[in-house]
Amino acid sequence: MSALLPFAEVIGDPIAQSKSPIIHRFWLEKLGILAEYRATHVPPEGLAQHFVKRRSDPLWLGCNVTIPHKQAVMRYLGSLMRTAQRVGAVNCVFRTPNGLTGENSDVQGVLESIDAGDFQREAGVACLIGAGGAARAAVHALQTAGASELRIIARDAEKAHSLLGHFEISGTVHDFGDAEEALAGADTVINASPLGMAGQPAMPASLLAALALTAPDSLVFDMVYAPLETALLAAARAADRRAVDGLTMLIGQADLAFQLFFQSPPPREHDAELRGLLTQ
Repeated sequence: MSALLPFAEVIGDPIAQSKSPIIHRFWLEKLGILAEYRATHVPPEGLAQHFVKRRSDPLWLGCNVTIPHKQAVMRYLGSLMRTAQRVGAVNCVFRTPNGLTGENSDVQGVLESIDAGDFQREAGVACLIGAGGAARAAVHALQTAGASELRIIARDAEKAHSLLGHFEISGTVHDFGDAEEALAGADTVINASPLGMAGQPAMPASLLAALALTAPDSLVFDMVYAPLETALLAAARAADRRAVDGLTMLIGQADLAFQLFFQSPPPREHDAELRGLLTQ
């Protein structure tokens, strides 16, 4: 690693699990760009000092932001892009002539995952599982993709109602006990919760069974990518629904960040090879 090369990074606490360095280094190598991408552990109490240090480093191009800093980071930025303002969270910080600017590229990742990035597919009746931080980008993406109805399945009904209020969108809130009602006729299903992730509680069996009630041509997208084939995706395939894994969003959100950092579109023609690296 050369101290003389420009660099971007991903910051978070913890950070060892991040796959962002694999993605960005892969693209940098393919394009022959002389730059680096690092992973930097930054605990909450060190966030302010981290940006003081980075602002004074002319080689620093910006950073991706992961848990738990996506909202806390906003106070250290000079401006926010419209999407970041709308979502109320930042996962990408980059330099502009006016200082540091925050963007939320997770929305692009969700849009790519539900085939709505170029508006080829409308979200229709959408069912969202979870009401935490990841759900914010999902709601904005579903709005952008023309969702005609939004149903949220969440353990915390208050958080789900708050999510609807933040985006000023009408919808219904459901408990996991009435998953059948929430999923009936749904065109798009997104899991924005940690359920099914390695080390986390399993997705309830009642919800998995209810996937058979979704629209016959529905799409089921799981943000979880560890494991890559979750119980939700396996159940979707068993019901002959289209299943989209979490790596699609991971690569999709990195696309915009790479352009902001390195001023070049990433070589997406190599996505198959990149997915192979990410699943080793």
